[in-house]
Amino acid sequence: MATYVLVHGAWHGSWCWKRVRKALQNAGHEVFTPTLTGIGERSHLNSPSVNLSTHIADVVNLFRWEEISNVILCGHSYAGFVISGVADRIPERIRALVYLDAFVPESGECLFDLVPPEQARDTRHQAQTTGDGWKVAPISGEIFHVNPRDLAWMNAQCTPQSIACFEERVELTEGLGRIRDVTHILATGFREGSPFPVSHQRAVARGWKLHTIASGHDVMLDAPDELTAFLLEFAQSEAKSRASS
Repeated sequence: MATYVLVHGAWHGSWCWKRVRKALQNAGHEVFTPTLTGIGERSHLNSPSVNLSTHIADVVNLFRWEEISNVILCGHSYAGFVISGVADRIPERIRALVYLDAFVPESGECLFDLVPPEQARDTRHQAQTTGDGWKVAPISGEIFHVNPRDLAWMNAQCTPQSIACFEERVELTEGLGRIRDVTHILATGFREGSPFPVSHQRAVARGWKLHTIASGHDVMLDAPDELTAFLLEFAQSEAKSRASS
């Protein structure tokens, strides 16, 4: 049995992993899909003080209180920042990292450093004018090229997020580098305006494994079967390793 922790991206929640979570569980694996503070069913906790450090602590504390280790940790989109922080702090508990169409940050960077300057400017303007000075409205599923079947549902499920999550700079030491099995997945159906090819190239420079999936940005909605099959390869490789030892 493998243990998976799947971390959603900005404005999403545990709900977006429903199909993948069920499929992995049906295959006999342990799966955690935490909702980050201030989003989804935890949106009642949203406030200007919720930031990237809050979300890193959400996941680190999940590891601590669920007493899990040897984990396959997967982060989507914004959660590339989150899982980088988690991996840097508790690398001994992580077996593999998967960046799912996600940002790959360097120490000292924030999310606004990895998107086009005009997008960062427009997001700050929106938060100031219509978000009470701190709330960022979700990007629509149309921009992310979400499939027609899930588009209305995805748009209804997403909730505003504190801009502090995008402005706080991640501080990394050497912990992340201790994890040898790291993969970056690029969603090839989300091309126009996507900031993630830059992170894919960073993965190349770091010598990480590379994978592509032909879907929109919300891979867990658009291609849940293909994503599940990819994640199950980690469990299969572990089973083969045990059988040969």
